[in-house]
Amino acid sequence: MAPDVLGRFRRRHATGKRTSNLLPRDALAEALAGLIQRPGRSVLTMLGTVLGVGAFVAVLGLTTTTTGQISDAFTALRATTVTVRDSLPSTPGEDPVVNFPSDADDRVQALNGVRAAGVWWQPPLRQTTVGTTPLPASEQPQGTKIFAMSPGALNAVEPRMTTGVLYNRFHQRRAEPVCVLGSGAARILGITRVDNEPVVFVNNTAYSVVGIIADVRQLPELMLGVIVPDSTALKAYGPPIDNPAQMIIHTEVGAAGLVARQAPLALRPDRPELLTAIPPPDPHTLRDSVSTSMSGLFLLLAGICLVIGTVGIANTTLVAVLERTGEIGLRRALGARPRHIAAQFLTESTVLGTLGGLVGTAIGVAVVVGVSVIQDWTAVLAPYTVLPAPLVGSLTGLLAGLYPSLRAARVEPLEALRQ
Repeated sequence: MAPDVLGRFRRRHATGKRTSNLLPRDALAEALAGLIQRPGRSVLTMLGTVLGVGAFVAVLGLTTTTTGQISDAFTALRATTVTVRDSLPSTPGEDPVVNFPSDADDRVQALNGVRAAGVWWQPPLRQTTVGTTPLPASEQPQGTKIFAMSPGALNAVEPRMTTGVLYNRFHQRRAEPVCVLGSGAARILGITRVDNEPVVFVNNTAYSVVGIIADVRQLPELMLGVIVPDSTALKAYGPPIDNPAQMIIHTEVGAAGLVARQAPLALRPDRPELLTAIPPPDPHTLRDSVSTSMSGLFLLLAGICLVIGTVGIANTTLVAVLERTGEIGLRRALGARPRHIAAQFLTESTVLGTLGGLVGTAIGVAVVVGVSVIQDWTAVLAPYTVLPAPLVGSLTGLLAGLYPSLRAARVEPLEALRQ
C-alpha cells in the first residue's frame, strides 16, 4: 500500500470519522503501483488484449487498404471492358457468325467512348497440331491453342509486343495466312524473333509469324496461343461451333455501361436481341464482397483474442485478490469501505486493459503501414477504427475486473488479518 494513501486512511480513522473517501487519482496511483510491482505478470496479462486489439486494428486497416487497391485496379481494367455474346445460335445453313456483321469492328468503334473492339473465337479443331515444321501429330509440341481474332479484338486486349507487329486490316480483308504468337507459345515453339520470317504450321498449314506478344491486359489465355485473323480462320477451319463468337470492347473509364446498352443495337439494329452485352460488375458490389469475405474470419479471430485477454486479466486480478488478502483486511481495518476495495481492483484491471489497447493499437497501425510500404500501396486507416481501439481494451479490462473486484469487496477484515 502506498504510504500517502495509508496515511489518509489512518488520519480519517483516528479522527473518528465514520466515512472515508478514495479519490480517483489515489485509485489510479494504487493501480499503477500494483502493476509496476509485478511487471512480468502485467506484461503477460496484457498480451491477450494486445493481440486482440492489434488484430482488430490491423484487420480493418488492411481490409480498407486492400479494398482501395482492388477498387483502383478494377477501375483501370474491369470497368473498361464490355463483352458481347451470341444470345441465340445461328440457324442451319447460315454463317454461324452472322450475328456479328462483317463490319462489326467499325460499327462498335464508332460509338462514343469506345477505344477498340473486335470479334474473336476459337476455331472448331478437334485435334490441333502446332509446330515449326510439318511433322506428324505425335512429334508436334503440345500446349498451344488457336485463336481467331479480328484486328480490333487484338487491339482491345491491349497487347504489349516483344518483337514484330500485329496483323492489320489488310491481312484481314485478304484472309492472309499470318499469325501472332503469345509469349508462352513462342517459347514452346522456340521462336524468339521475326526478322528471319519464321513459319508456324497449324495442322500442317503454314502461317507466317509477324509478331510476338509479351503480355495482354485481357484474355491471358492468349499467351499460349497462335492468333490468326478471323477471316483466315473462317476460310481455313469454318465457323465456330463449340465456342460461339464473341466481341470484346475496350472503353473509356465510365463509358462501359452506356456502350453495353448501345452495342447490340449498333451491331444488329434489326434484331438486337440476338446479342447480349455483358457490362462490368458494379465496383461497389465487388468492394463490399471482398471486404466482407476478408474481414469476417479475421474479426472472429480478433474477438477470440479479446476473449482470451479478458479471461487472462480476470484470472490475474483474481489471483492478485487472493495474494493480497492481508492488505485488503488492513485497508478495511483502517476505514476503507467495500466499494473502495472494489474500485481499487477494478481500476487495476481497467488500466491493464487500457495499456494493452494502446500497445495493440500501435502494433496494428504499424502492421498496416508496414504491409502497405512493402506492397507499394497507399495505407488507409479510418479514424473510426483506430481512435476507439484503446477504448476496446479499457472495456475488456473493466469487464474482466468485475468479478475479482466484487470478491475483494466481500473480504471480511478479521478473517483477512488472521491469514
